[in-house]
Amino acid sequence: MYPVSSRFLAALAESHRVITQVQVFRTDGEVIDLPHQDGAVQVDRKAAIRRTCSVTSPDPSLVPTSPVDELAMYGARLRISRGIDYGDGTSELVPLGVFRLDEVEGNPHLGPVTLSGQALECIVADDKFTQPYRAVGTVVGAITALVVRSIPDAEVVSLIVDTAIGPRTWDIEGDPWAAVQEIAAAAGAECYTDANGTFIISALPDPATTDPVWTVAAGEGGVYIKGTRSMSAAGVFNAVLARGEGTETAAGPASYLQVDDDPASPTYWFGPFGHRPMFYSSATIVSPGSAQAAAELKLRAAKAPNASGNFSSLPNPALEPGDVLRVVHPDGLRELHQVASFTVPLRVGGDFPIGTISAKEDA
Repeated sequence: MYPVSSRFLAALAESHRVITQVQVFRTDGEVIDLPHQDGAVQVDRKAAIRRTCSVTSPDPSLVPTSPVDELAMYGARLRISRGIDYGDGTSELVPLGVFRLDEVEGNPHLGPVTLSGQALECIVADDKFTQPYRAVGTVVGAITALVVRSIPDAEVVSLIVDTAIGPRTWDIEGDPWAAVQEIAAAAGAECYTDANGTFIISALPDPATTDPVWTVAAGEGGVYIKGTRSMSAAGVFNAVLARGEGTETAAGPASYLQVDDDPASPTYWFGPFGHRPMFYSSATIVSPGSAQAAAELKLRAAKAPNASGNFSSLPNPALEPGDVLRVVHPDGLRELHQVASFTVPLRVGGDFPIGTISAKEDA
């Protein structure tokens, strides 16, 4: 969760005044505080580009009508925030993302105008390889090199223990962002941009050992609105075999089989669920340790959908995918959920649906 004050979290469950901010950073250096009447930021861990946005503004002057306007707007960036005005002269704003402005559409005379954008991962993804690209060294070094290749001033922060990778070459037309994720997997990690537009390399938190960051409870003083619970075996695996064999070196094959070894799990490898392995391979995996890290990361996501939840609460703009929440349903059932996706509205009263990648009963 984005760091906010305890006052902020407490105020979410009370009557409060919502404030939002949308800034446009034009390519000519001008920064515009954008008047807006609607919009939302969508956040989805499963999407290649984790954050996207759409903003509706009454200002028709935003529609480019000349070559100069087009140059200033195409490649511009949006910075979006939502927060609380405490009514005592103080307020607290929480960033929701930094986005490349991809589309401006509307009536140039009357408005309204809709602006759409994607988080900065899209800049790396769109910068396809025009010649073979070879990655070597370590996970953090190789990812940083790919990111700054497209965004020279990008900030890359690693929250993992760095590890060596095997040489890996991508062909012409290859997707650099897909390459970033493949490299990250060699360390059991993933890469994404956070709400500030910083590129983060981190591992998905384990909900079994991670403290909940927020309680979504029904009843008086709670933020719970409605919820559902589901189970499905579709696309669920209970083992991952990660393999790597460096084709550009003399390194021998490295592999590791990670199984669901929790007897209390419904997908227990030795239980009635049976054996349902999936397979992952990459030339970046060069040791049993990196194979194990990749297998553990893939399995954590592969077995998660066996129990999932979708619920709505009062909006909390500070959430991040991977956050663990404590959910208390109206009947008293307590669960731990790990956040997969959510949508933050830019208007008062907007719904705040949260999708999860796992749900477990909370003792």
